Amino acid sequence: MKRYVLEAWLLLLAIDIAKHLVTFESFSGFVAKRKTRKTSPTHSPSVSGLCRAVDAACALYFKPAMCLQRSAATVWLLRRHGWGARLVIGATIAPFRSHAWVEVEDHVVNDKASTVEAYRVLARC
Repeated sequence: MKRYVLEAWLLLLAIDIAKHLVTFESFSGFVAKRKTRKTSPTHSPSVSGLCRAVDAACALYFKPAMCLQRSAATVWLLRRHGWGARLVIGATIAPFRSHAWVEVEDHVVNDKASTVEAYRVLARC
């Protein structure tokens, strides 16, 4: 578990730096292009285990990780370990709010399942 927390923490740092250097379009394209690694299911950590590793890394991170940073790190970590994860970005109109979460096989994995109902999906990558 420590290895995955360290991986997640380093991803949070890399994403934190990248979001200050590139546009949102470049950032989302970069996430979308990250391929899912082919691994044996018996050697892959579980989706919930990897999500817990990202949560732990967020708790250890030196500043609050916002939903986009946390979700992008989760997608990268899941894809690195063979899971076909997608970053989803949604918004509400009134009041305006935006949110990002992760889905695997059309199920929300790093947030409440009702998140999909609360936001209109703007993009999946």
